[in-house]
Amino acid sequence: MGFTRSIIVAAALFAAASTPAMAQSGKGIDLENTLYMDVTGGRVVIAMRPDLAPHHVARIKELVREGFYDGVVFHRVIDGFMAQTGDPTGTGTGGSGQNLDAEFSSEKHVRGVVSMARAQNPNSADSQFFIVYDDAPWLDGQYTIWGRVTEGMEFIDALKKGDGQSGMVHDPDAIIKMQLAADAKE
Repeated sequence: MGFTRSIIVAAALFAAASTPAMAQSGKGIDLENTLYMDVTGGRVVIAMRPDLAPHHVARIKELVREGFYDGVVFHRVIDGFMAQTGDPTGTGTGGSGQNLDAEFSSEKHVRGVVSMARAQNPNSADSQFFIVYDDAPWLDGQYTIWGRVTEGMEFIDALKKGDGQSGMVHDPDAIIKMQLAADAKE
C-alpha cells in the first residue's frame, strides 16, 4: 500500500508542477487565459486562444491589466453580424497605438468568436475587436481570432444595435469592466 500511495502522490506532484501557478480554477478553466467582460446586462466570459494568436492574446492581457477597456463603448454593432469595441475614442478610428502582425489561422468565425478588427492592412490590428453574432465564413483566414465567448452571449445579443450598414451606435453600451479571471476580485 505504501509503494502505491507513493506513486500516486508523486504523480499528483508531477501534474501540479507541470501546470503553471494559478493556471487552473476549481472549474477547470484556465484563469490566466479567461476574460471577464462586464457589460450592462451581466458578465461575458471569454476563453482566450493563445494557441491561435499568442501575440494578440498577450497584448489583450496587457491592455486589460492596464484597465484600457474599462468604460470603452461598443461603437459598431450590426444585428446578425457582430459587435465591435476597443476604441477609446468611440469613433472606430482609435486604438492603443501599437499595431500587431496578423496571426491568421484555420479557425472559423462562428457565433461567439472574438476576433481583431483591422484596417485594410492585415498587420494593422491594435486594440479593437469584435464578437460574431452568427457564422461569418467570409472573415475566415482574414482576421485574427483570439478567443470565444463561453458564457454570457445573451448579454452581447442584447447590446444596442447601430444604424444601417455602418452599424454606428448612438448612445452605445459600454464595457463596464474587463479583467482576467486570474486577477478577478469578484
